[in-house]
Amino acid sequence: MMLVLAVAALAGCGNDTAKKDAAQKIVVGLDDNFPPMGFKDEKNEIVGFDIDLAKEASKRLGCEVEFKAIDWNSKEAELKSGRVDVLWNGLDITEKRKENMLFSDPYMNNRQIVFVASDKGVKIASEADLAGKVIGTQSGGTSEEYFESKKDLKASMKEVKYYPDFINAFMDLENGRIDAVVGDEIIGRYYISKHPEKITAIDTVIGDVSQFGFAFRKEDQALRDKVQKVFDEMIKDGTVAKISEKWFAKDITLKK
Repeated sequence: MMLVLAVAALAGCGNDTAKKDAAQKIVVGLDDNFPPMGFKDEKNEIVGFDIDLAKEASKRLGCEVEFKAIDWNSKEAELKSGRVDVLWNGLDITEKRKENMLFSDPYMNNRQIVFVASDKGVKIASEADLAGKVIGTQSGGTSEEYFESKKDLKASMKEVKYYPDFINAFMDLENGRIDAVVGDEIIGRYYISKHPEKITAIDTVIGDVSQFGFAFRKEDQALRDKVQKVFDEMIKDGTVAKISEKWFAKDITLKK
């Protein structure tokens, strides 16, 4: 009995199963082609804003952290199956997702806006201007959910193309295969910073302003609360602000 209690006292990471506790590891599921939140650098290492946040939180918990690239369109299945413990990669908090996932507190605002090729002269001043155009966005993302909920809007467009990630969508935009991309402002503006003469952001908001959070299985309340506690400490001591300044040149995170 004393041995069992000692093992339990040492366990502090992973989900609520004995196997995960013994492993002392949190597996983070992400789209590894989603800069600047999480992506592979020139050394093929996964880096990014959310990566730095998750690493620091895991360090404070005394846990090992593993980053696992997943099909973002199957993220809920990956989480529910236990292949990953948390989704931490620019994940918008929505009412639909709350039905199946347990979210952290929001830590950043995010808008879905329009991006066009700089040399094509496409004008989109409102949602109505999407009519008759070929629009690209990420499969399984917030924009897809919005389009699927707005049947008349989707029907008005010539076509909606869904991509595994925004990088492929932006590449098709540059090559003239689509008329515009609707997607996360933060990711889009980061892409523009690397391709300043090819893509233009139009300040036309599609849908509501959303907020990023990281998500756990519904039954993993204890893990969610542990991670939230250390994340709150990171906000309070300025660590989150410093990481934001590293990736965005300013602190754009939400405060308690």
